[in-house]
Amino acid sequence: MSSPGGSQVRKMRLSSFVRKVLLEVPSPTEQDWPQDDEKDFAFKDSEQELESLPQPYRMINKMVNLLFDQAWKVIMKRDALREAEHSRVQPTIYLPLVESKLNKMPNCMAVSQDYVFIGGAKGFSIYNLYDAKRLYIWEKLKVDVTSIWAADLGSEILVAPVDETGIARLFYFCKDGLFLIKAINEVDDTSKQTTCLKTEISHGGDFAAFLLQGAGEIWLDVYRLPKESWLKEVEHPQLAINPKKKVRQSQLNTPDSVTSDNLEMDINICFRGDIKLSLPVHIMKIKPPKPVTGTTFKSPLEVFAKIEDCYGLGSGQNHFIKDTQWEQQEAIFKALFKKYLDGQWGEERLSMATFHFLLPGRVTTMPADVKSPSGVACVLGIHWTGNHNFFLYSLNRTLKDKADPEGVWPCAAPIAVSQLSCCCSYLVLACEDGVLTLWDLAEGFPLGVVALPKGCSCQSVHFLKYYLVHQGQNVYPEGPLKSHMKCVVLCTDSSVHLVTARGTQEPTISVLVERPVKYLDEAICAVAPVPALPGMVLTFSRNGSVQLMDVAKPQIICAFAPPRTYHLAVPWTPMFVMSLHRPCFLLRGDHPDEIESDDAKDIQNSIFCFNLEAYPLLENICNLCTVPQTDTTDSMAFAQVLPLEKRCESFLQERFQKLEKKVKEQEHWTRLHRYSLLLQRETSRK
Repeated sequence: MSSPGGSQVRKMRLSSFVRKVLLEVPSPTEQDWPQDDEKDFAFKDSEQELESLPQPYRMINKMVNLLFDQAWKVIMKRDALREAEHSRVQPTIYLPLVESKLNKMPNCMAVSQDYVFIGGAKGFSIYNLYDAKRLYIWEKLKVDVTSIWAADLGSEILVAPVDETGIARLFYFCKDGLFLIKAINEVDDTSKQTTCLKTEISHGGDFAAFLLQGAGEIWLDVYRLPKESWLKEVEHPQLAINPKKKVRQSQLNTPDSVTSDNLEMDINICFRGDIKLSLPVHIMKIKPPKPVTGTTFKSPLEVFAKIEDCYGLGSGQNHFIKDTQWEQQEAIFKALFKKYLDGQWGEERLSMATFHFLLPGRVTTMPADVKSPSGVACVLGIHWTGNHNFFLYSLNRTLKDKADPEGVWPCAAPIAVSQLSCCCSYLVLACEDGVLTLWDLAEGFPLGVVALPKGCSCQSVHFLKYYLVHQGQNVYPEGPLKSHMKCVVLCTDSSVHLVTARGTQEPTISVLVERPVKYLDEAICAVAPVPALPGMVLTFSRNGSVQLMDVAKPQIICAFAPPRTYHLAVPWTPMFVMSLHRPCFLLRGDHPDEIESDDAKDIQNSIFCFNLEAYPLLENICNLCTVPQTDTTDSMAFAQVLPLEKRCESFLQERFQKLEKKVKEQEHWTRLHRYSLLLQRETSRK
């Protein structure tokens, strides 16, 4: 039973509204009633009047209420994200088929032919791509290998690892063993030691270039590689044995620094330190272009004499502008943009170079007096950081020749990214203003110019082998295609775009992935094409997810992930490598306990191999990825990929068939007309 006092207390605790104005008798008509206003009422909380807390408890109460409110907002936001995540269609996730457990941290990877080269502590290891067996381990350094490159020479492989001190070495790998050719920038005096920043090997392995830095300068050393001599010296080792170095036969067949590993080792591969191969030939040293300053020429005739052979035309170096004119233009510029120049400027970064070996074509032709086999690079294309020009240097020269560019391609803005296709037929120059220039080097003309959306800047460019959509499936045509190009562009805002260019038609650009706004952890940080699957690319996100995308749809086909006990330590810079000839890729997985463990023996590092042919969703795509040439010729949907002669022939045949049909129709109507005339004559006679 409730007492009258208790009910009275409950009545007092109820909130009440008190009107500020005096009460009046309302008029009989509703129109004369006063309109209620919130300002005319005051809210009185009887509970607050009866149970008012003293200080400091009142402040504590407010802080607790604020904490609850903020926690509730976080809970609501997480619930909304969870509901949105459940409502989204999740792709099928596939686990790796092969796991290679390593007892040391892998720093870099490279794939060539059927071998995997993994750089780590004090050297690098060679593994089989299919069964993940370790074939050989070379550990003769005191520091770790931080980057490694591998180039296919046919039946041999050229390996170029770079260690922590910046020393680059060249290795020759074949079925007979591993041969050390040369340490490119190793010197006896450590004070004069240079650092290798980047390495590039030409298609076929005829040339190699190394970007070196030392003593506050940066330059590019270019070498010609005597791969024919290496092949003879390996076949006949008695011609290349180093008499100064004696090595026991037992040491040749024993791997260096054999470590405990759960994988079997094949001892057929050995390090042949007793054989000395021919050294690369240094042919050129290229330095960054000098800043444009006042002229040193005394007359315009000297300027024209300097560019008589078109060397350096477009670089801006050969001009007739005096120092006083430069100073006047600089003063005018500073006066106009003073408010933008008053801020603090950071330290100017050292100029870097991006370089490519170009094959002979309509743009890069060979000299008439030089005879070189087909498929051998003839020109080195290079651009420097913050520079507008793309320089072309001939590779048919000696070190005595002056390293002047034979050609210059000026751009309207500084070149940010450049990329050469695997077939060396197409080149993309992406400027800092978001404009991309597409070049067909084989045919010798630009395919077009496209601009990224406003606010987008190119981060990387990835070429796709040109594919067609046949019966709802992406396929590769068997015959070669000319002037057909597709590439995927990853922008700095994590958006992905597809650029398509074909012949003389205007290139097109489409958005594959929008800039992430709601789910920031899904921002794409890396893209890798899958050459074995037409129109497919791998995308790596910041949350560690790896997904396979069909750019023709576009849509996500499936996803790949390491086992639950592993994760990607640095997902925004994932360590992976894609095979160029096989439908598989390798991904490094890090164990969560490796950071907390102090014992190096307890650290578990693994390289996971994902074979795309073994997954159900991709099995049919891998098996049916090409379309016969007859299907592309007969089908009108593939008319755009036919050669010019075939297109002209089909066009003339179509026109002839239409003309023949029209002639037959005219003959038919002529006969009908004659027959009608005869009928009219007969009827008129009767």
